[in-house]
Amino acid sequence: MHNHNHNHSESSSASKRIGWAFSLNVLFTIIEFIGGWLTNSTAIMADAVHDLGDSLSIGTAWGLNKLSDKEANATFSYGYKRFSLLGALINGVVLTAGSIWILFEAIPRLLAPEMPQVEGMLGLSIFGIAVNGFAAYKLREGNSLNERVLNWHLLEDVLGWVAVLIVSIVLMFKPWAILDPILSIGFTLFILFNVIRNLKETLLLFLQATPDAQQMEEVHKVLMSSDDVMDIHHFHIWSLDGEHSVMTVHVELNDDISVSQLKKLKEQLRHGLAGFDFVHTTIEIEFADEDCRDV
Repeated sequence: MHNHNHNHSESSSASKRIGWAFSLNVLFTIIEFIGGWLTNSTAIMADAVHDLGDSLSIGTAWGLNKLSDKEANATFSYGYKRFSLLGALINGVVLTAGSIWILFEAIPRLLAPEMPQVEGMLGLSIFGIAVNGFAAYKLREGNSLNERVLNWHLLEDVLGWVAVLIVSIVLMFKPWAILDPILSIGFTLFILFNVIRNLKETLLLFLQATPDAQQMEEVHKVLMSSDDVMDIHHFHIWSLDGEHSVMTVHVELNDDISVSQLKKLKEQLRHGLAGFDFVHTTIEIEFADEDCRDV
C-alpha cells in the first residue's frame, strides 16, 4: 500500500520568503560596510562581516530550497526534499561558527573598549532593526526547518542592532564604551543556545532518526488495531526535511484471509493512518505461512 502526496505551493512560498531575506541581507551588508567605514566603528564593521556570512548562508539555503521543489527521478526517487534539510544543516553550522567568532571578537573588548562615532551608530542601528526585522517577519510566516534556522540568523541581527541602538543612546550621555561588548556577548549567547538546539534537531533528522517517538507509538497502535494482524516488524518512520515524513512497515497476519478481507484491512489501515499526513506509506503484508524476505 503506497500513499504519495506533494505540496509544491508551500515550498515555493518558502523559496520566495528566503529570496526576500537574501536580497535584503545582501543590500544591507553593503550599506553596513560603507557605514562601518564612515563611522570608524570596528563593531559595525565586524557585524558587516557577520552579515556577509549570513548572506552567503541564506543564498545557499535559497538555492537548496528551490532545488527541493524538483520532481523525483531515478537518482533521487524520494525527490529533492532533503536538500532543504541540507541547507538547514549548513546554515546552523555557519551561524554557530559565526556566533563563536563574535564572542572571540567581543570578549577582548571588555578589557579595552573603544568609543565609536555615536551618531552614525544610532542611525545605522535604526536602519538595521527595520531591514532585518522586516526580513525576519517575512520568514516567520514559514514553518520549514530551513526557515526557522534562517530566522535565527535574522533575529540575531535584529537583537544585535537593538544592542547597538541602546548602547549608542547611552553613549550619548555616558562614556561607558564597555556596554557595547557586554550586550553583544549577552545576545550572542542567547542566540547560540537556540541555534544549537535547532542544529541538534537538524542533525538527528539528517541521520534519519525517528522524528517523533510519541507519533511512533500512536502509529504502532493503529497498525495493531485489526484482529487480523498478529505482529509488525521492520517498522520505520523518518523525515525527508523536518516536515514531510515517510513510514514503512511489514504487517504479519494471524491467518490466511480472502482478497475481500485483505482489501478491508488495507482500507482500515489507510483510514487509521490518514491523520498522520505521511508523504509516503509503504506496507508489506505477510501471510501466516510466509517468511519475511528481509530477514
